[in-house]
Amino acid sequence: MNARRRPLIPRPRHAASRTALAGAAALGMLGLTACGSGGTGETGGGGDAVNVVASFYPMQFLAEEIGGEHVSVSSLVEPGVEPHDLELSPRQTAELGEADLVVYLKGFQPAVDKAIEQSGVENVAEATSYTEPLEHGSGHQEEHEDEHASEHGEGHGEEGHAEEGHGEEPAEEGHDGHDHGGEGGTDPHVWLDPVRYAEVAEGVGDALAKADPDHADDYRKNADALAGKLQDLDADFREGLENRRTDTFITAHAAFGYLSDRYGLHEESIAGLDPESEPSGARMRQLHRVAEEDDVDTVFFEAAAGERTAKTLADDLGLRTDVLDPVEGITDASPGDDYFEIMRANLQALRKALGAR
Repeated sequence: MNARRRPLIPRPRHAASRTALAGAAALGMLGLTACGSGGTGETGGGGDAVNVVASFYPMQFLAEEIGGEHVSVSSLVEPGVEPHDLELSPRQTAELGEADLVVYLKGFQPAVDKAIEQSGVENVAEATSYTEPLEHGSGHQEEHEDEHASEHGEGHGEEGHAEEGHGEEPAEEGHDGHDHGGEGGTDPHVWLDPVRYAEVAEGVGDALAKADPDHADDYRKNADALAGKLQDLDADFREGLENRRTDTFITAHAAFGYLSDRYGLHEESIAGLDPESEPSGARMRQLHRVAEEDDVDTVFFEAAAGERTAKTLADDLGLRTDVLDPVEGITDASPGDDYFEIMRANLQALRKALGAR
């Protein structure tokens, strides 16, 4: 990478109200200067580099790839830290106000949404404003459930496959209950669809051009180049998933709705939002039927979480397990060193699981 970055250290998950009060005080002191840092704040590393703060890895990746040598990018989430439950320190909140540009995804990290609203930062690139969000459970998944309702609904009773999440046991931890903090059930994992992610890249390029007009041509050129690479990735997925045995895959975490919608797949998740939460007995029985009816032979877990429950289900059914990474961050356990490497590892894992030839 050409960009310089220094991850910012997040507070522990249960940092309480002292953090929020201190952050508000810090914002008050910064109110007069928040929009005039000129890229020379502590986060930027000095010089004339544009100071960009990214909310977590997929936004950081865009800023680095598009900004190149002209930007200094810092992430609010340190590598290996769960991004969803981020709580900001006063220093992080202050640095948001001093940034030349903030790149984030609304609804994914509530603390970031609130801090940005309070910060008064002038230039903001919000990912979902550049593409069409996907409601959770919409698209191909909804069609798939309709098919099962007609094919299998009458014989399965209240716990039938077509009734997932709607029986006597609540679906708070099942795939229909997955909200991820988004408004109205909107799925936030837009970066897992290369086509939509390319649209976001173009939007970030425009935002950087606005924040730093002197290098606007470079930003737009870099954004176009990244969009081209994402289009190539999309083509690889389309070709790689042809002639598959089944459309259905089982995951620990309901993170792959965008990917499923793009390529006509059907995701079934064990635990919804939290890969470590315990699914209900009814949900596990539903997944048994899904695996049998849809010829599923693999249960996916994430590189950093969800392995125990996935292996329990796989052992019960005599299935194998494998990793499908939601690319929310890069760790030593990730199946690649950057977005493209991990996505291509995901493609190979899906090809094997779906029986693509």
